[in-house]
Parts: sequence; structure tokens; C-alpha cells
Amino acid sequence: MPEGDTIYRAARRLNAALAGQTLVSSDVRVPQFATVQLGGQVIHNVASRGKHLLMRVGETTIHSHLKMEGAWLVYTPGERWRRPAYEARIVLNTETNQAVGFALGILELLPTAEEESVVGYLGPDLLGPDWDSAEAQRRLEAQGERPIGIALLDQRIMAGLGNVYRSEICFLRGVLPTRPTSETPDLPAWIDLSRRTIMANKDRSERIFTGNARPGQQKWVYGRAGKPCRRCGTSIRMDWLGDPVVSGNGSTDREVFWCPTCQR
Repeated sequence: MPEGDTIYRAARRLNAALAGQTLVSSDVRVPQFATVQLGGQVIHNVASRGKHLLMRVGETTIHSHLKMEGAWLVYTPGERWRRPAYEARIVLNTETNQAVGFALGILELLPTAEEESVVGYLGPDLLGPDWDSAEAQRRLEAQGERPIGIALLDQRIMAGLGNVYRSEICFLRGVLPTRPTSETPDLPAWIDLSRRTIMANKDRSERIFTGNARPGQQKWVYGRAGKPCRRCGTSIRMDWLGDPVVSGNGSTDREVFWCPTCQR
């Protein structure tokens, strides 16, 4: 599932291509909204909120979540699509650009005044202009015995982190992802590290956690099961970690990677 930095870049790309333009036509290929026509309305802006995209058109917000397979792509009029037409969930046309949302996990239209009904549950956005570290700390401290590796994925605590970040942050803090949050030392430092790492990667197409940008060298543990730890040489391990439902986005039972020597 794309993480907050990916969505941040997508929103910025869409905003650069569409903001201030008037829609010539729209085609919403979701039965519930198929009759909605947005042609003639101005696209005010496109913004990210955690892993959610919010496109404001007239008095309507197009809310989308990519889930695992989704993508927003921008084309010039008449340009051949790079994904199958049957995956298109929404097509927006201006005089100079065409934006297509493919295989979107969530796509809904609602009055902009009601945006909070779909994203109001989110915690502070790590990449948002209104980032609030104190509120993130309050929410994280309330997790009690819940494993820190699960809490980091909960968008109700901090919005934006995903599976890659949780493995890498747990490694950088030297703590096993299964450790209870209440027993995890220095939670403010975890929040600060979460913010710094995602901010450092928000403009990169490839995330870097090690400081080494060479291919295959960017990550400490994620995706490296069975390979030697870059610090101690111990084989990196992988298992599944999650709880039933978190943040309305389905199960968080996903792969997590760690070093059994460097993390305690």
C-alpha cells in the first residue's frame, strides 16, 4: 500500500497539472456517482491527508485512497493510457490535461464542507502543514500494551506511515516491533524520527533510510529477510504482525522485518 510520502507526491503532481483549471468533462465510473457531472467547475486544489487524496472541484471533494493497486496518472489529451481502460474509475478532462484514477481502492464524491466525515478520524498528518507532535504523542502514549509495530501503522495516531517505515523506524530505534508501546522508551523520539524520515523522503522516488542512495543499499531491514544485517551481520528475519482492523483500511497483518541482534 502506498505510504504518505507517495500520496504527497501524487497530490503535488495532480495539483500542478490541474489546479486553477476548469473541467471540460468528467466521467465517474463508480455506480453510486456515475451520474455526477463536474464539467464547467474549477479545480481549486489537490491535497494529501495521510494516505488519502482530496481533490476539490467547485463545492465537491473527490476523495480517493489508492489501497494496494491504485494510481492517479496525468496525460495530455489523446495520449495513450499506460494502464488498461477497465481499471479506470474516474476520468477528468481539462483543455490541457487528463487525469485518470486507476484501480482506486476508495473513490467517493462528497460536499467539500463534509470532508471531515471521511478523514476526520486521522491523527496528525506527518507531512501536513498542521503537524502536531504533542497530539501524536498523546495518542501514542494511550496505546498501552499494543505492540509499537502495530501502533505505528494506525493512521488514527499518526497519518502517513506504512509498512516500510514501521520496519525501518523500529530498526533505527533498536526495538523489536512486538514490544508493547507502554514499555517502549522515549516515545517523543519515535515521533520525531517518524517525522524526520518521512520528510526526508517526501521528494524522493526511492526511499532512503541508510544514507546510501545506491540501488539495494537504501534500507536497513525491509525486504531483506535472510540477508545479513548491515550493522552486525545477523540474518534479518521476517514475520507477520497486525491486528484485525485499523483506521478503516482493513487488516494490518503485514510483513515486518527486524534484526534479532540489533533490536531488543
